[in-house]
Amino acid sequence: MSIAFLLTTFVVVATPGTGVVHTLAAALSRGRRASVVAAFACTLGIVPHVVATVTGVAALLNASAAAFQVIKYAGVAYLLHMAWVTARDKEAIVVDDRAPASTGRVIVRGVLVNILNPKLTIFFFAFLPEFVSPDEPHAVVRMLALSGVFMLATFVVFAAYGILAASVRSHVTSRPRVMTWLRRTFAGSFLALGAKLALTAR
Repeated sequence: MSIAFLLTTFVVVATPGTGVVHTLAAALSRGRRASVVAAFACTLGIVPHVVATVTGVAALLNASAAAFQVIKYAGVAYLLHMAWVTARDKEAIVVDDRAPASTGRVIVRGVLVNILNPKLTIFFFAFLPEFVSPDEPHAVVRMLALSGVFMLATFVVFAAYGILAASVRSHVTSRPRVMTWLRRTFAGSFLALGAKLALTAR
């Protein structure tokens, strides 16, 4: 496994996006356990993109403008929904240690955040072939292995973000004004990411 692959993976994973925002929100509202669950959910949301890439669906998605647009705008709609819910719902980011009761919602949101992101499939389609030779006898196996490394890096980095946020949770959540601005910031982040996805081409 090349150093170039590991470095590229780290840069892509560590760059804040919807998954990071979702994980941070879970960490601040429900603590360390919820942040790890959110990181796992976001990682789980990568699986369909890996499957699509390995089975060649990514090639179809890349070739079909209509298919790409449908998935892209479904993702945009979901991010806008997340922005609206976070901005309007005062309990979207509120201290609540009843993590088990919210685990299902954290997982569903985390998985949807990454499933409804066609850029991930295109990323895998364009990224993995650079590190897998078409003449390689076990190219599919190698592609799955590299995808596994990418997913592991995603989980580790997202969990680290979440655990770090959870460590300062008590200092942040005890200040209502800070919580209000955090809710607005997260809502604005989802809105900005949705707009970015809407405006980006394949």
